[in-house]
Amino acid sequence: MSASIALVDDDRNILSSLSIALIAEGFLTRLYPDGQAALKAITENPPDLVVCDIKMPNLDGIELLRRLRERSSLPFIFLTSKSDELDEALGLAMGADDYIAKPFSQRLLIARIRALLRRAALTQASDEAPTEGTAETIRRGRLTMDPARHRVQWDGTDVSLTVTEFMILEALALRPGIVKTRNQLMDAAYQDDIYVDDRTIDSHIKRLRRKFRDVAPDFNAIDTLYGAGYRFSEE
Repeated sequence: MSASIALVDDDRNILSSLSIALIAEGFLTRLYPDGQAALKAITENPPDLVVCDIKMPNLDGIELLRRLRERSSLPFIFLTSKSDELDEALGLAMGADDYIAKPFSQRLLIARIRALLRRAALTQASDEAPTEGTAETIRRGRLTMDPARHRVQWDGTDVSLTVTEFMILEALALRPGIVKTRNQLMDAAYQDDIYVDDRTIDSHIKRLRRKFRDVAPDFNAIDTLYGAGYRFSEE
């Protein structure tokens, strides 16, 4: 079945051109001219992925993302302008999986969409999976990760992560104590030689820490080694 993509932008020219390009690549598209219309439709019938502008009337992209993240970890890509660096960082901190700056290459956007959908498929829970977990479950001190179900717990309490956050944490937890450079974490979360900058990884790490500290204020298992990268410290 073709993946469905929700396109949210108040620029109808962008909506039209992106829709044509995505349909040509085999995707189904849903078009929304503002965040308010998108919120209602996406909540009632979630697509497989959202591509969303930041600055829009009625309900902007940041607020749309915030409200959607209250309900799900639906894959989400922001479209930003070069002058939107603060909004960009805020969007990533709130749980966006990726962003692309305008003007952008449609080919690059489609590559990012395909990569994110593949990552989402890899972490999607299997309906036939046994309920008691499998040998692939990762246990590191107080952390438990079940990749088959995209489930993370800290001291038995669930922590809701986006697809990208999950992939970054998994890369760290698989080799506790080993420093992972930003490039290595990019490779884990963004495959297929798709370029992202250092700020993207740093923003995802900050978001991971914040989510774990919401359930455990003493969380300090992700260390920063300045000039080197990050590591998971098993407690």
